This record gives sequence, C-alpha cells and structure tokens, in this order.
Amino acid sequence: MGTSLPPKEANLFKLIAKSYETKQYKKGLKAADQILKKFPEHGETLAMKGLTLNCMDSKTEAYELVRKGLKNDLKSHVCWHVYGLLYRSDREYREAIKCYRNALRIDPENIQILRDLSLLQAQMRDLGGYVETCRTLLTLKPNHRNYWIGFAIAHHLNKDPSKAVDILVAYEGTLEEDYPPDNERYEHSEMLLYKVSLLEEAGDLDKALEELNNKSSKIVDSLGVKEIQASLFLKLNRMKEAEEAYFMLLDINSENYRYHEGVQKSLGISIDSVYQGGDVQAEELTELYSNLQIKYPKSVAIKRIPFDFLEIGSFRLAVDKYMRPLLRKGVPSLFSDLKSLYAQPGKADVLEEILLSFENSLKSTGTFPESLEQEAPSTLLWTLFLLAQHFDRRGQYEKALQKIDEAILHTPTVIDLYLVKGRIFKHAGDLVAAAALADEARSMDLADRFLNSECVKRMLQADQVEQAEKTALLFTKDGDQHNNLYDMQCMWYELASGDSFSRQGSLGKALKKYLAVEKHYADMVEDQFDFHTYCIRKMTLRAYVRMLRFQDHLHSNRYFHRAASSAIRCYLRLFDSPPRSAAEEEEAAVVGLAPAERKRLRQKQRKEAARAKKEAEEKAKEEEAASLSSKGGKRGSQQPKPTDTDPDGDKLLQAEDPLGEATKYLKLLQDHSAQLLETHLLAFEIYMRKNKFLLALQALKRQLKLGADSPDVHRSMIRFFNVVDKLPAAETDSDKLIQSVINLERACFECLESKTLLEANQDFLSRHKDSLRHRAAAAEMLHLLSPEQKAAAVEILETSVCRPWTSGALVAEGVGERGLKDCSFVYEMLATSLNDLDAASRWKSRCTELFPFSTFFQGPKSSSSQGSANHAYCQKLKVGYAPAILTSNGDVPGFSELKLQG
Repeated sequence: MGTSLPPKEANLFKLIAKSYETKQYKKGLKAADQILKKFPEHGETLAMKGLTLNCMDSKTEAYELVRKGLKNDLKSHVCWHVYGLLYRSDREYREAIKCYRNALRIDPENIQILRDLSLLQAQMRDLGGYVETCRTLLTLKPNHRNYWIGFAIAHHLNKDPSKAVDILVAYEGTLEEDYPPDNERYEHSEMLLYKVSLLEEAGDLDKALEELNNKSSKIVDSLGVKEIQASLFLKLNRMKEAEEAYFMLLDINSENYRYHEGVQKSLGISIDSVYQGGDVQAEELTELYSNLQIKYPKSVAIKRIPFDFLEIGSFRLAVDKYMRPLLRKGVPSLFSDLKSLYAQPGKADVLEEILLSFENSLKSTGTFPESLEQEAPSTLLWTLFLLAQHFDRRGQYEKALQKIDEAILHTPTVIDLYLVKGRIFKHAGDLVAAAALADEARSMDLADRFLNSECVKRMLQADQVEQAEKTALLFTKDGDQHNNLYDMQCMWYELASGDSFSRQGSLGKALKKYLAVEKHYADMVEDQFDFHTYCIRKMTLRAYVRMLRFQDHLHSNRYFHRAASSAIRCYLRLFDSPPRSAAEEEEAAVVGLAPAERKRLRQKQRKEAARAKKEAEEKAKEEEAASLSSKGGKRGSQQPKPTDTDPDGDKLLQAEDPLGEATKYLKLLQDHSAQLLETHLLAFEIYMRKNKFLLALQALKRQLKLGADSPDVHRSMIRFFNVVDKLPAAETDSDKLIQSVINLERACFECLESKTLLEANQDFLSRHKDSLRHRAAAAEMLHLLSPEQKAAAVEILETSVCRPWTSGALVAEGVGERGLKDCSFVYEMLATSLNDLDAASRWKSRCTELFPFSTFFQGPKSSSSQGSANHAYCQKLKVGYAPAILTSNGDVPGFSELKLQG
C-alpha cells in the first residue's frame, strides 16, 4: 500500500492503516491530511481517509472520498478493497463482493481480500464461489489450519460431505502422531466429532462408527461419544448393541426423553404404534417400564411416559400414584405435565374422577383415599389448584372459578392462584378481570420479572396500553421503556402491543411494532457475520453448521410469521381505507364554519402545535440532563440515544403503495412459511386487490391443498369466481389468455363441477351444517352472491346449533375460547356485513347466557356488568384502592388486610 509515495509519506500511509486497525481514527485522519497536503490526488490515501471517516459516522463524505480515490487510481487493489469495506459496513454485501472481485483481478493472491470475500460468500450463501475462494486460500497458505477447515466446511455446505471428509483426512495427514498438545485437545476433539458427523451425513455409517471408535481416546466429550455410538447402532440396525448403548445412557441420565426414544426404537416398539391400535406393543411397553421403574425408582420420566400408552384401568392406578407425592410437595407445574393427556379419549374423565376423590377425602378426613397418613393443609390447596386448571381446560369456567376461589380462601398469599384465576377469566372472555388479577399477582412480589411480564401481557390483551407501558417500564433500564425493550428484542411485547393498537384502529402504531419485529430478524441474519471466522478459529464446527442451517430457515419462526402476517393485514386495511392527510383533516374540520370561526380555529391549532413543540423540546432537555446526572458524565461523554422521529408511525400510514409494502412481507412468508394456510389466504387478498387473477388463482389452489374444508378457503373460492364471472368480455390477447386459463382451471375444482356458485355454497352448508364457523361462511357468501336473500342468510346463522358445554361455553367446532371467538365473529357479521341490527341484538342476548363472563357480550358475571363482583373489583383497582379479591359469588375472603402494600 502507498508504494507510489516517497518514504516519509509511505510511512505515514502505514500509520493510517495501523490507526484504522487500532481504532485511533483522529490519528489516522491527521496522517492522511499530511499526505494529502503534498499529494492531494493520491487515490489510496483518499480511500483510507474515507474509510476512517466512515467509522466516525461521516458516511456521505466517506463515500465521496473513496469514489474520488478510486477514480484517481482505478487499478489500485487498495481502493477497490476499501470500497468493498465501505459497502460491507452498510450491509450492501452484493456490492461489496463485486468490489472484492475487482480488487482480486488486480492482486489475485491477496490473502486479506480473499479472506474478506470468503466471509461475504458464506454470509450470502454463494456456496460455489465460497468453495473456490477457500481453495485459493488453502493453495496460498497450505500450512494454515483454518484454511483446511474452511475448505472442508465450504464443501459440506455445498452438499458434498464426502469431499469434506477427504479434506479433513488430508489435513490429519499433515499432523504429527502425538498431536494434539494439551492446549489444543478440545479443538481437535471437536474436529474429530465434526468428521464423524460428515461421514454420517454422507451415508457411510460403518466408517463413521469405525472412526468414532478409533479416535475416542482423543475426543474429550465422552458423553457425546456414547450418544453418537448409540445413534449409529440404531441407524445400522444393530439393535442389540443399540439397546445396550441406550440402557447405558439411561444409567447416566434416566430423565432424558431422547434416551427413552432410543430404547423403544432399539426394542422395535413405539408409542405411536400403540395409538394405531397395537395391543402387543402396549403390553411390551408396559412390561419395559415396569422393569425400569424397579431399576430407577426415583425417575420422574419413567413414571410419566407410560401415561401416553396405558389403558384406562392401568392409567387410573398409575396417575393416582404419580400425582399424590407431587400434590403433597406442591408442584405448580403439575398441570402442564399432564396437559397433553387431554387429547386422549377418556383420560380427562379419569383425571377428573381422581382429583374430585382427592378433594372429597382431603376435606373430610385430611388424607388421600385409602390412606391413613395425615396430609398437610397445603395438599388440599394444590389439589384445588389443579382442579381449577382441569375445569378451565375443559371449558367449565364456573366450576374452575369455584375451585380457585376455594384455594384463595384457603391460602390467600399464594401468587400462582391469582395468575391461574386470571387465565380462567381470559379464557372465559373477561380480559379486564384477567388483567386486574395479573396486576394483583404482580403487586405481591414487585421484584419478580415474570409476574411483571405476565401482567403486561394481560393488560395489552385488554387494550390497556398506557398501563401496560407504565408497568413494563418498572423493569427497564433507566426508565427508557421503548428503546430498552427494542434493544432486548422483546418480541412478545411488540407483538402484543401491535395487536392491541390494531384492534383499536391505530394502524401506524401497530405497524411500527410489527416492523420492529421484522427488523429483529434482519439483525439476526446480520449477526451471523461475526461467527464465520470465530467458529472456525474456535473449532465449534458442528454448532457452526447448525447455526447456518437455522439461519436459512430463520424467517419460518412463528414470531416472524405473526409479525409479517399482521403487518400485511394493516397494509390491506390502509389500502381499503386510505388515511386522510393532515391538510385534508384540517379542511374537513373547518367545513361549514363561518370565516371568523374558521380563523379562530386555525389560530388555536397553530398555538397548540407551537406549545406541543416547545413541550417536546423541554422534555428532551430534561431527559438529557437526567441521563447525565444519573451517570455522572459530561456532555458528549455518552453515546447519544437515537431519537425516534416517528413515534406514532404516521409516516408508515402515508405509504404510497400499501399493497407493494405488503407484497415485500408476503414474499418472505411464501419462501419460508408456504406450508401454512394463512400465507396463501393473505396472498389471495393481496392479488385480488391488485387484479392479478392468475396469481390469486394460484394462491387459491394452494389453499385447497392445505385446507379444502376450511371456511376461509370456501370464502376465497366463491369470491374469486364471483369476481371473475362478472369481468367484461376480454378484448386484448393477454386478457383472453387469462380468461381461458381460469376456465380450464375451474374444471379442476371438484366442488364446482357443473354447479353454480349458489349451488356450491348450499352444498358446502349441507356438508358442514353442525359447525358454526362453516355456517357463518356459507351465510356470508349467500349474501354476497344474492343480496336479496339476506333473510335466508340471517336464518342460517340464527338456526345454528348452539349446545352449551356448561353454562359458560359453546360447543361449535370446539369449546371455550374458540366458541366465543366464533360467536363474536357472527355478531359482527350480523351487525356490519348483513346490517341486521335486530338479528345482532337477538344473537347477543343468546350469547350473553352462553358466555356469562364475556365482556364482548356484556355477560352478567363479567367486569363490564355494573352489578357483578368483577366489575366492583376492577373499578377498585382503577381508582387505586387496596383491592379485595372477590370470589365468584361476591364474598370477600379477607385478603385486603394481608395484601403487601408495595
């Protein structure tokens, strides 16, 4: 570098590079200015000065200097390299790769440029180029371990594990016999395990097992060796050896469920086959776990696993014996452990019988049934606690509340009781009461972050955003709630907050929260860049490959799917109802006013705007002063926090092309969540609004593959063909081609063959006449196809079968929350889509009886009902009184005296 300069300036140039590496940027700038005084057109110095300025947040000037330097010295690999580094710092990786390639044309053997290029190729998954770059690096530096390993990983990622094994074998041939030394034992051990995993992935299982056995003395992870051996025995169908290996692992840890799966497979039995009617398999499993319980009497997993395959009679005895010690100890997570059993026929009834017998016996004699041992009073408490969760799971909310109230009366200082009671109210439809109970639980232990988070979540579900933000602020750094939660990537909060804003119609704020989640995932993709060199240097090769493969499917994560799909819905709402600009709103406000009144109003608006601006400036100054005083620092000593110029998302609302913005996120969902029905439902909505009928048809066909009987798919199909059938006759060749394709594809829809849309809709209703969700879809489509049949559509809804599960739930394609959501949807359809307020009122009256705790239907026992106990309780919380927990019948259990006054 700097070879065209005289010796003095060449040394200064080296000082610039050294200052850049050691982050002494001012020193580097000073040296650059000294060179540029004598040689103002020296390209490499201009480029290095620009690179230094880029690190000092002067990006515009940095790009200008680097481009100027490149223009003055187009054949300098330094200038091209620096230009690439500039792009890399801005995450413009493709442009950076182009710059590095240009630099390599000038200096093809530059190790630093090749190394930087290989990192970007790994980041961008340019696997072919990555292999070639690693080959070049290894050719130039064959005595460097990292280049051997990097070359092997490049072939592995490029789906050639056999070649990667050959490279590692060649690398081992360069090592001495007594390798590794003590300081490299762990790194070499990881490399050997990585080699075994490559052989396994290549399908050479025998060679993998042989390699593992031969090199086991040099592998530090002895447990990992045993696990891999057992897995390889299983894959090689060497069942006897696999059985011995997995039993040996059970001796080490009998609680590991993966070891139990291995034992079952090695014996040729599995729980899945029992579900399919394998009686012989069930007997073998029962005998196996009976023997294991004798061998490992303290193992919880061995006691729990048989519940999944035992018949009802044996299950009753086993679960009775299992629950007693856990209730005696007071294990709050017992219900979570047993929850999966509710999906198996008859087992929930058995649990209910056992728990009720426990409750009766403990209340009457203080002992468990058929036991003489006197139990502690807390045993009854945890039995009631478990019963409340059981009835909540079955949708029997009144019974659940009765049991949890008994538990609170028994011991009013147990925090878990209030959390569970809040969850029961949430499931029953009273989100306000759920939030109040969560806040009560939080106030009992102000130092518990989980309780604080649970309370914030419940408040957001109840659309109490202000209170939720204040509560979240209690556990954030320096009281900076928004920035701190964003920096911590607290996605559950952002999603819950976005959902709340969306329900309240604040689409700008909702979008801001959803897009923050999307930004977190973009940051996660960028964060992997630092690991490309670190993992190879530390030889954590298996973890590195797993991380890269995880990153390839990162956007299929459920949090990202929720954020992206919610953002798409917001953009669709923006497209359907574009927001008015500030000028339009101002004009609408003064329409119809006299000139004098209009003038006064505008003066008032200007004064309010000036006052708001002044208050914002004063608040910013106060925050800055408080920050400086709390940290004891001087002005400029702390990195200033970025200010949010659009806290309410107003700029997001002014999107010029909402459908274009929605399509960006749709593409990510289509690439990473194509197996989910919701992805294609959203695609259909976007393409229908864009009048791209072939793409909408494609989305519809994918919907049919994933959920042919879904009411949402039925809506999409009827809407699509209803729109297409009303299109004017095609005039252009492209329109004619589109119509011909649609006509051909229509014949592939079995439910439409030789039927009109009305007939297809009636057929759908006949096939799903017992499901409220499906009847609602059929009624909505009937009104769409034939508006004059509005009365028939309303009749379809009002004659829906609503069988109460208990007095608090509806059996209509599910119980509890699902039924409540469906009924709420039907009410809104009657009130808006069908515009029949009388029918909506009748439906509400009917649902008020079915869902007495629902605030949506203003049930008599909900917090929205003036005379209910929950209403009084929630009101007390709002005005700051020391709240008394009310039981379901309105009694006060005397807890207010014991309440912590935090």
